[in-house]
Parts: sequence; C-alpha cells; structure tokens
Amino acid sequence: MSAEVEGTLRGPEAYALARRALQEMEDCGVWPTPLNFELWLHYVGDPEGPLGREIQRIMRDGESFTEQLSEALATNYLPRARLTDEIRDAGAQLSRELKSVAAAMSTAQRSQRDYGKTLADAGEGLESGAIDADGLKRLVDNLTSATEKVQTVNDTLEKRLQASTREVVKLREHLEQVRRDAMTDALTNLANRKALDEHLTRACLEADENGQPVTLAVIDIDHFKRFNDTWGHQTGDQVLRYVASVMGRLGLPPRLAARYGGEEFAIVFPGETSPIVEAAMNTIREEIASRILKRRSTNEELGAVTISVGIAQRVKGEGMASLMERADEALYASKRSGRNKVTNAGQLDQAAA
Repeated sequence: MSAEVEGTLRGPEAYALARRALQEMEDCGVWPTPLNFELWLHYVGDPEGPLGREIQRIMRDGESFTEQLSEALATNYLPRARLTDEIRDAGAQLSRELKSVAAAMSTAQRSQRDYGKTLADAGEGLESGAIDADGLKRLVDNLTSATEKVQTVNDTLEKRLQASTREVVKLREHLEQVRRDAMTDALTNLANRKALDEHLTRACLEADENGQPVTLAVIDIDHFKRFNDTWGHQTGDQVLRYVASVMGRLGLPPRLAARYGGEEFAIVFPGETSPIVEAAMNTIREEIASRILKRRSTNEELGAVTISVGIAQRVKGEGMASLMERADEALYASKRSGRNKVTNAGQLDQAAA
C-alpha cells in the first residue's frame, strides 16, 4: 500500500485522494461500498502496486465488481491491516492477563512476607522461654492460621497461572489462525499473493544457501472471461475452485500452490528442475482438459476447461521478480501459440540465443 494510503497525507491532500477514489469508482460504475472505497483508495494511491495492477486488469477484462470479487481482492491484497488489528486486540488481551498475573503474584509475595514474619515472631517467642501452655496454644493456632492463609494464596496464584497459560495458548492459536487466514485466498483456500511472494523469496534465499534448484510454474485458465460472461460469476467461481483443487493436490508441501490474481495461479517447486515440473504440469493440464464440468444449479455442461502454463527454473542469484517475469513470458508464449499447453522458459531462452 502506498504511503498516501498509509496515512502520511493529512487535510486537503487526504481529501483530494478520497475525492479521486470516489470519482474513479463513479467513472467505472463501481458501487461505493465501504470495502470498495477502501480498495480504490489503495488503487489510486498506488496504481502500479499489486492491487492497482489487478484492478486495472479487471477493468480491461470488463469484469463486474461484485461483492464476492471485492472480498477476494481484500483477502488477497489487504491482509496486513486486518492482521494488525487482530494482533493489537490480542496484545491488549495479553496485557490484561499479565496484569492479572502480576496482581496475583504481588498478593502472594505479601502473604509470604507476612508468613515469614509470623514464623520469626514465633521463633523469638520460643527462644525467650516465656511462653506458658496457653501462649503456646495461641502460637500454634497463629501458625496454623498463617499456614492456611499462605496456602490459600498460593493455590489462588497457581490457578491464576494455569488459567493465564490456557489463555495465552488460545491467543497463540488464534493469532496463528489469523496469520493463516491473512495468507489464504478466501475463494479457493489456496495461498494468496502475499504468501506466494514470501514463500518464493524464502525459497530463492534457501536455494542460494544449499545450491538446490527452484522452479516456478504460473497458470492461467484459458478464456475464463467467457465463463463469466456466459454463465455468470458464480459459475466462474465454480471453475476457479475446480482448478484450484487440482493445483492444491499438486502443491502439497514443500511445494506451494497459490492464486495470485483473477484466474491466475502459481506453484513453487523447491528443489525440483524444470523438466520434472514440465512433466507434472502437462499431466495436470491433461487431467483438467479431460473433465467436462457441469453447472451446479442447472446441470448444464460448461464444456472443457483448459489451462495455459509457463515454467521457469531459477538461475543462480536470480531474484523473485525476475523469476516470475520469465515464467510469465513463458505463459504468454503458451497463450500465443494456441493455449492449453506448457512452455518452458528455458526453451525460449535457447531459441532467443
């Protein structure tokens, strides 16, 4: 997100940004819901960012900004703010737990000091030898009462610590779930663009350390706009989920399958060379093309779904952006040469040479 949207602008500048976002939404026929307004603020603030480029692609394809599409965009491109809110809430809850434990510990410390003083006084009384039978009885009663009191305080502290431990475990599990949600595409349950970027960056760094290859495959559903235009976005979502389910099977760890925009997917293959990945993607491509999907609501046949694929094996020292660019070029080559095929960027490099 741009610095403008992050809040560095104030007063007239922020007002102008908001006006521009509303004007752009009106020009494109986008209904000004709070979520759409947030998305378009990000877009006008950083039109060349990932969200900006995706919105431009959607407008070029003539897609409608439905509620489902807006939710998908927010899930893919606006997770950080939501995650920050969850972390802030969890931090406040953890702070309350720590204060409660600190108060219980303070009470226990005072009780221990009082108990120590009681024992000391009893010791002095016994040493003086001036205690009769009644005094000894009172001394024993006082010690018994003090022991019971300190035991009660200690039991309370122990229960408080146990409760806080359970609460902290729950908070940790909740934050882990929030983190997973922030990295997951809501429609397909695959990883989203943010998770893809982080995973691919980490895979490149590890490859430099261990000398292992990394191969990236990018996938695009052929003629996807036709499904939306002919059958509607709900059917289009059905197609997306179907392709995502196949990608998910192929992208089990240590691989990673992600949806990173519209009908575009990617799979990271750590430790695998491009010939192996090319064979795997051809198998998946053939499997997808062999199925005839049916519309759930009417049982009408949608026809075959095909995918185009571009793969690129990382060159030593190559960054994530360059690797993705070469895989995209291979994908476009698959599109230009008739679709429903897999193109290896290495073959394009050889042809160019």
